[in-house]
Amino acid sequence: MYSLLFYSLLSAAAGVAIDKRTDVPAGYVAAPYYPAPHGGWVSDWSESYRKASLLVQNMTLAEKTNLTAGTGIFMGRCVGNTGSALRVGIPQLCLQDGPLGVRNTDHNTAFPAGITVGATWDKTLMRARGVAIGEEFRGKGINVHLGPSVGPLGRKPRGGRNWEGFGADPVLQAFGGALTVEGVQSVGVIATIKHLIANEQEQYRMYSLVQPGISSNLDDRTLHELYLWPFAEGVRSGVGSVMIAYNAVNGSACSQNSYLINNILKDELGFQGFVMSDWLAQVSGVSSTLAGLDMSMPGDIHTVPLATGSSYWMYEYSRSILNGSIPVDRLNDAVTRILASYLKLGQDRNYPRPNFDSNTQDAEGPLYPGALISPSGIVNEFVDVQANHAKTAKEVARDAITLLKNVNNSLPLSKNASLKIFGTDAEKTSDGINSCADQGCNKGTLGMGWGSGSARYPYLNSPIDGFKTRGANYTFYNTDSFPSNSNPAATDTAVVFVNADAGENYITVDGNPGDRTNANLNLWHNGDKLIKDVAAKYSNVVVVVHTVGQVLLEEWIDLPSVQAVLFAHLPGQEAGDSLMEVLYGDVSPSGHLPYTIPTSESNYPESVGLRGFEIGQPQDTFTEGLYIDYRHFNKAGIKPRYAFGHGLSYTTFSFSSPTITPVTKLTAVPPTRPAKGSTPSYPTTIPPASEAYWPDNFDRIWRYLYSWLDKTDADNAAKDASSSTKYPYPAGYSNVQKAGPAAGGAQGGNPALFDTAYDISVTITNTGSRSGKAVAQLYLQYPTGIAFDTPIIQLRDFAKTDELAAGKTQTVKMRLTRKDMSVWDVVKQNWIVPNVSGDYGVWIGESSDKLGWRCGTAAAKCASATSPV
Repeated sequence: MYSLLFYSLLSAAAGVAIDKRTDVPAGYVAAPYYPAPHGGWVSDWSESYRKASLLVQNMTLAEKTNLTAGTGIFMGRCVGNTGSALRVGIPQLCLQDGPLGVRNTDHNTAFPAGITVGATWDKTLMRARGVAIGEEFRGKGINVHLGPSVGPLGRKPRGGRNWEGFGADPVLQAFGGALTVEGVQSVGVIATIKHLIANEQEQYRMYSLVQPGISSNLDDRTLHELYLWPFAEGVRSGVGSVMIAYNAVNGSACSQNSYLINNILKDELGFQGFVMSDWLAQVSGVSSTLAGLDMSMPGDIHTVPLATGSSYWMYEYSRSILNGSIPVDRLNDAVTRILASYLKLGQDRNYPRPNFDSNTQDAEGPLYPGALISPSGIVNEFVDVQANHAKTAKEVARDAITLLKNVNNSLPLSKNASLKIFGTDAEKTSDGINSCADQGCNKGTLGMGWGSGSARYPYLNSPIDGFKTRGANYTFYNTDSFPSNSNPAATDTAVVFVNADAGENYITVDGNPGDRTNANLNLWHNGDKLIKDVAAKYSNVVVVVHTVGQVLLEEWIDLPSVQAVLFAHLPGQEAGDSLMEVLYGDVSPSGHLPYTIPTSESNYPESVGLRGFEIGQPQDTFTEGLYIDYRHFNKAGIKPRYAFGHGLSYTTFSFSSPTITPVTKLTAVPPTRPAKGSTPSYPTTIPPASEAYWPDNFDRIWRYLYSWLDKTDADNAAKDASSSTKYPYPAGYSNVQKAGPAAGGAQGGNPALFDTAYDISVTITNTGSRSGKAVAQLYLQYPTGIAFDTPIIQLRDFAKTDELAAGKTQTVKMRLTRKDMSVWDVVKQNWIVPNVSGDYGVWIGESSDKLGWRCGTAAAKCASATSPV
């Protein structure tokens, strides 16, 4: 979501054309794909579509268009508020951020961020957090949760919003996203997986009067095997909504990219819910409708939302139906998709109404703050939705903590250790934990990044709070400069707290406009210098890092005094006690890195750097293809500082007795997809103009977006339908429904893709003296000699053990699906197993660079082996 304030600086008429463009490089094409596929053909959704279609058949034109768009910025309690159809029992729908908790409210939980969840490598916690988030959104009366985020994928290490997702790998993102969707929707809240697709940097992402949004140019195979993978799993989980991104893909804005929405999402992936725009990402009316967009948020035109109530849809949608510019069945399908999601999640049965206001913390205030004159009333009821969710939040924060270095078992700390604590990141800022809107500053303990993906803290349990609770023997120096009076003693342990922040583009923090442009991959607040200064005076130094992602450690990581390093990621409200449980050894650290930590930014290919300003449309071409993060490091033979998946423990584990069992016999091409089921019947007759007339004696609110037309406008639009001048439909347009691509057939794609090809198990034994949890990671290596270039290894599954006492053993199970073993064939437009009889290497170990077992699919046997990287 984008800033609402940014646009107050823009003052131009709606619909101003952006003429200057830059050509997309040759070979990157956004091919047209029409019409928008009708929903309802998947059996899991058939009943909700049946009910929805009965409602749609009884709705007027204006009632239908009223549900497809927001009523305008600041024109309701929630960040997004659709119109209603009260005559048929459908209220306004409330849409609200964000991925780590309810944004801009009170009595909520500030959960750990997505990147922290990814660092747990724990599927159970991923889903449990989703359930807790869903319960809070439902408790606040929110219909649609604007999360989880699986895009950006983390291609660019400096990308501002990487921390909202689960890590720089499509499979880790896929499990995190899909399990969050399942958890959120298990309590009746519609989840929204976002942002479709390839929105990998914050700067220049948006269309404006100055230039079009940045174009992410990527080939079809890279799209499928990396960036689309987590979206496919979210759709397979039954997600009710998908949010498109701000940027363009291959030159076509995501909001009107028919190849992405109609072809990939709705047809190939079989998505049955509704597609919404990101806030102010819609850049056209009819074009976006035909391309498959179902809901416009927040409803305003992207260039002038704070003007006079201009919209591409609402009343313009009604006009476009009456004059024949948009086929009637396109509107009916969009409304049916919205209502089917609403009904499938049971929101027609005693679902609470919103009881908070994201615009104010006061109990009473204007009902429509964006209006010139607004009625007032009770807007906040201060409903406490926290329940016992702090427990889940704490477990996630704790089990994500990643031990990178621990010389001579410096950790855990002894109960009576003499501690000197340095760095402002150790304590809450005196300005107040919510003093900066949307956490748009870096002061005190860093628990989350900034932007629409943030939430207000109900409280912040800081590391200093944690030390106090422990009764620790400590002295705290609340400064990011080394103090001259710390009086080092030989028995002291110095604990240094440092951080690195990032966020969304509408807020600039310390010169960083979302992306880390000013900070690069360095620590903030001179963190590197603080660590070096402390290490020069103390012989036992522990470094704790709160960070949005990768940071460079080279200035100090090998200093003899730096004995231990912990990444606590972004822990949310439970930063303190979760850290204490690890520092003092109540539990062993069990987090693993969800990205690679480099030795230098030069480790990365130039193509993943941030793109700067370009006259015309900025072009961001993904020339590295499949080779991002560890895939790139392995191909280039670059040894990182810490590999993807790395994480130490206070105990040790052995992996033994792996097994691989064939389950489904594979073929080069998947079995033929199932045919689409039936869909609701949509009329093609243009409704009478009277269905869009303003109601008599209606009291209009200035800037509120309505779907009605003045009688003269509606009648003239109806006359235009019989005119010889017709709307110039885009190239390739057709209104004949397609059978669908071969790779489709169900939610997520051809259901055969998700058949288990092999079951894999491995026995894990705690060989140390302390309890702990281990993570088994499974990577696939394709056979040599195939016709496709593939990364050396690719993550395909993982499993985390229970807490194992010393000497205890647990066998964990993983699997490989047909899709896991396939590649996307851009010619056949299908998933292909490139060598059915070939010997695929199934590597198992503790991290991407510590893989001690290889199972071969040809012989279905496993043996100890040297890691392939």
